Parts: sequence; structure tokens; C-alpha cells
Amino acid sequence: MQSLKPYIAGMTWGFMGVRGTWGNEAAAHSMEMMAKVTRSNWTAIAFAALQATAFSTDIPFWEAPTVTDEEVRWAIRKAHSLGLKVCLKPIVNCADGTWRAHINFFDRDVPCEPKWSDWFASYRAYLLHFAQIAEETGCEMFCIGCEMVQTDRREAEWRALIADIRQVYHGPLTYNCDKYQEDNVMWWDALDVISSSGYYPIGDWDRQLDRIESVVRRYGKPFLFMEAGCPSRTGSANVPNDWTLQGAVNEAEQAEYYRTMLEKCGARDWVRGLMLWDWPARLYDRSQAATNDGYCIYGKEAETVVAEAYAAKLNAIER
Repeated sequence: MQSLKPYIAGMTWGFMGVRGTWGNEAAAHSMEMMAKVTRSNWTAIAFAALQATAFSTDIPFWEAPTVTDEEVRWAIRKAHSLGLKVCLKPIVNCADGTWRAHINFFDRDVPCEPKWSDWFASYRAYLLHFAQIAEETGCEMFCIGCEMVQTDRREAEWRALIADIRQVYHGPLTYNCDKYQEDNVMWWDALDVISSSGYYPIGDWDRQLDRIESVVRRYGKPFLFMEAGCPSRTGSANVPNDWTLQGAVNEAEQAEYYRTMLEKCGARDWVRGLMLWDWPARLYDRSQAATNDGYCIYGKEAETVVAEAYAAKLNAIER
């Protein structure tokens, strides 16, 4: 796992990956600013294909609004030109707004009902397509799925998919399980890296890290938070996963959340890094940071917190 050394000081870039928003001057500026102000050495390039509902079995990843293959290749080239290592992260979402964690079908195939076998066939085509691009462009990691909680129990299908992906992509593979699900995935042994979404309440980090550590020790795999972050909004530090929470803009609360999270994670040597959530392809102007209540830390108090923590972590490892 040399590619995971010395530490993943990462940021997620480009989500949701809407066609036409990558591969242009605004997107280039966004990624350049991300690399410059956060001190990141990695980025997760994230984009989504849409299935109609949580019960649909077709994932037409070649259609809009998903970014094109050339846009994906452009983003990877741009990241590499900035000295960033890349984890390519294709995600599936539901066009009707249902969270992907609720994608679900009957445990046994039933005639005239949507089936797991059909869904995994479509998902396999999607993942293999972008695994091939990850291989061709030299991506340093590939993420095979994100927060699909109801699919996690389908162990046989995931193991078969992982074996197929390894035929076309030869770098490290990970799966981004959802928060609190680290000990519910039974097929970590088939992957190279364990990763999860670290949207834990600000006061609960020690307890959750203790729980996750038992999983990491059991499987003996490297671990990172493939997502983690908090909106700059009053109340978000206690429910950082809730992007719909209503509250006043609050840079200080976001900064304190990052300070606490990075301190707690930094004290655990088995946490190999984070891919913070998130950095948009079209970045707001820095003068607008004070009124922005989203996850992005550009121009906010948390920007300095992250940059200093990442720089300190990487400098300490180099010494």
C-alpha cells in the first residue's frame, strides 16, 4: 500500500459532476484553489450517475447530467498536474431525490419485480467503465461504491464485482460505507482499504473511533475517512450529515468541528487520512464565503484549520 503513504490529506472535488461543469476555466480555477489553500496531497474526484428511483435497475451513466468520459479524464489530468494523487469515485444517485442508501430489492428474485441481479448487472457495467478509465489515467485509488447501506448485505454480488474490477484496474480498491456501518460490512477482506463517511457528532468522535478501530484491527487493512465534514451552519456540528438543516451561517462552529475531528483522528495512527467533503467544480467568489453555509471551507475559518492540520501532519511524517 505504498500509494497510501505518507498520509492522505485529501479533499473531495467536483460532486455531483454535472455535465458541462468540468473541463473549463472555472473548474480549473476551483481545483487550483483547492490544492493551494488546503495543502491537500490527494483528491477524490466524485461524480454521480442517476437511476430513476431506489427501485430502478437501470443506471444510464452515459447520459446527462453525468459528466462525460472526457470531463473525467480532464479532471484526473488536472489533479495530477497539480501534484495531487487521485481516488476516482463514481457514485449512483436516485433522480427522484431518494438517498442512495435506500436502493433495495427483494432478497430473492421474484418474477415481475425489480431484481438485485439486474441492478448489479447495470452497476457492474458502470463501475467497470470507469475502472478502465482509472487504470488508463493512472488513478492511485478507485472507490467502488458510496453509502449504499441496503446493498451492503449482498456479499456475494460485491465479491464478484470486486473480482471483475481487479481484472481491469490494478490499484488499491476501497468501498465508502456509510457512517455507523463500518462493522456491518462483512467483505472488507476482499478490498485493500476500509473507508467510511465520518459524519459523527462533534462530541462523539472518541466513542466512534474506538468502535471503528476494532474493525480495522480485525481486518488488518488501512483505513481512511472517504468523506467527512460539516456545513458552516449553526447546529451542524451535532448533525454534520444533515445538509438540509436550517440554521444561521456559522463559520466558528464549522471551524471548531474540523479542529476537533482532525485532532481526534490525528491521535489515532491507524487513521491514514481523510477526503474532506467537499469542494465544488464551480467555486463561489472568496468575498462570498461569509454568506455561504455549505460544506466547502474556501475562504472560511475552517480553511486555516484544515491547512494547518494537514501541513503539520505531513511535516511530522517527513521528519
